[in-house]
Amino acid sequence: MADQMIRALCLAGGVRILACTVQEAAQEICLLQQTSPTATIALSRGLAGGALMGALMKDGQRTALKFEGNGPLSKMIIEADYDGAIRGCVGNPSADLEPLQGKWNVAGLIGKAGFLTVSKDLGFGGAPYQGVVQLVSSEIGEDLAYYLTDSEQTPTAVGVTASLGEDGKIATSGGFLVQALPKADDDVIEKILKQISDLPPLATLLKEEGAEGVIRHLFGDIPHTILETHGLFFRCGCQGQKVERALLTLGADDLKDLLAREGKAEVTCEFCRKGYHFGAKELETLILQASGEQGP
Repeated sequence: MADQMIRALCLAGGVRILACTVQEAAQEICLLQQTSPTATIALSRGLAGGALMGALMKDGQRTALKFEGNGPLSKMIIEADYDGAIRGCVGNPSADLEPLQGKWNVAGLIGKAGFLTVSKDLGFGGAPYQGVVQLVSSEIGEDLAYYLTDSEQTPTAVGVTASLGEDGKIATSGGFLVQALPKADDDVIEKILKQISDLPPLATLLKEEGAEGVIRHLFGDIPHTILETHGLFFRCGCQGQKVERALLTLGADDLKDLLAREGKAEVTCEFCRKGYHFGAKELETLILQASGEQGP
């Protein structure tokens, strides 16, 4: 089943539901990151959450999530574009923990003391909007729901999941997002909250019925319409010019020191693991550019 995002709306207005599956993209990304089993679950959940947050953006916009806790994973960064492109990386892909009470210990891996930073590039060319909240559980879904409810004042419920097959590959990954909009009817909200509490295990539901099944279960007999269905996929945004700009931020003095010590620069994209090589001549050109930007 191809990865997909579904956006649906209650016919009376006031409640929107998004549901997604991302196991194919998550598998590709986790292979690139060489993640441990627990890190694979954490990153897969994060990618589902990022896809859901990306689907709230408008055409040409993108969002980025950074989970930074005091656990061995160090950090997790997820980026999502409106068109369905997602990517992600973790600070320590080999970090792993034993299950806790029969469940993946994602919260322990991320660490419960830390912050979630949400950045939004609205496509206007200015600095991205940024919001920061403390991690409330480090289970990813709850943290995203807290951010949207607290920082954006939009009551939200988020559920994300991931599971591994016997072969160690990702068997399921995806989730849902429910938002109460200004015209929401209290009775409709109560019904959907009841249906969330009665939902079968999310991983099982996604595996058996896909994102469509999640939408059906959450709305139940509440009249609704499907607004949009589109694919989700891995795409990295790295380019040689972007890497050059990143090197220029080091400044002329640091670039000169790098040239003297190494005679070259090797940069690896944290998302796709692609390597970029800058030889001595290329570094000299960057030094001249940096010197020009800094002035005499």
